[in-house]
Amino acid sequence: MASVEFKNIDKIYSGDTQVVKNFNLKIEDGEFIVFLGPSGCGKSTTLRMLAGLEEISAGELLIGGKVVNDIEPKERDIAMVFQSYALYPYMTVYENIAFTLKLAGLKKQEIEKKIRPITDMLQLTPLLHRKPGALSGGQRQRVAMGRAMVRTPEVFLFDEPLSNLDAKLRHSMRSEIKQLHDKLKKTTIYVTHDQVEAMTLADRIVILRDGNIEQVGTPSEIYHAPANEFVAGFIGSPTMNLMPGKVKETQGKHVQIAGKNILLPVNDLSVAVDQDVVVGVRPSDIHLSGDLLDDPYMFEVTVETCELLGTTIHLETTIGEHTFMVETPASDIIAEGQVISLYIDKSQVHVFDSKTGSVIAA
Repeated sequence: MASVEFKNIDKIYSGDTQVVKNFNLKIEDGEFIVFLGPSGCGKSTTLRMLAGLEEISAGELLIGGKVVNDIEPKERDIAMVFQSYALYPYMTVYENIAFTLKLAGLKKQEIEKKIRPITDMLQLTPLLHRKPGALSGGQRQRVAMGRAMVRTPEVFLFDEPLSNLDAKLRHSMRSEIKQLHDKLKKTTIYVTHDQVEAMTLADRIVILRDGNIEQVGTPSEIYHAPANEFVAGFIGSPTMNLMPGKVKETQGKHVQIAGKNILLPVNDLSVAVDQDVVVGVRPSDIHLSGDLLDDPYMFEVTVETCELLGTTIHLETTIGEHTFMVETPASDIIAEGQVISLYIDKSQVHVFDSKTGSVIAA
């Protein structure tokens, strides 16, 4: 197996356009890492530098402890699966998978010995004589994976491999990729803009924005303890409510949301009274008050829209001039225009610095 390490990596294109900035990350042997971020954040460029398809402007890139900046892609012991599959349309499934082995000079018997376990694992054996045009999207993606796996590389790279598939097939392929990683135990770096893929596949997620790392952590850490306002607003569906607030001293420190009479206690809040902050609350941490009529932190809102999504309902309300989303079980009977009483799980309140966006308390 091989570890991967990025040391102060920069990528600068002509015209002084810097798309990756001082990138530092250590990926352990056998770890499944997901690069996640919006379009243009530098995640695919970083992956392509690792693959040797983009030159590194500055810094060092190490695979297995060896600097590979000037090593050719074919000598880096990596395999890459692309979004577009990149299959040869005139070759059969077998020929596509065997192509790199033939180039390496392996004999027919050796190729067969290497290919058969991979095609069995990927459930491609009955399809070996078909050409890509006769395959479904999921089957073509498995062929692309098989072509990468047959080389037995130390590092697997995936560049948004499921973005061309429908939702049901993406779910199935996520499961297959995870199972393959569990079997092979190879270092894997996976690029996506889909947070569901990131949360379900990754050992650790690297959140990127504008070429910078915003946070590195397990899916649970990223979701429950976002390092800043950007991560908080990027992860989760629906996204976290982010509201302007102010610190108040009322029998202990509280934050007041959006200038309204909504106060939430926050422990160990190391900020000054009357400091402006941003308060973050996930829609799933907001609940109908039910019998808690004496809860001092209860407040009322008017339901503006009500969307049923199977097991949950998404409610859109406003606090002052700010949209406020609530996620509640579908068993709750709620209508648009209804006034409802809410309370917030006070253990799940996030507070961010209004100037820097960094987390203050969570």
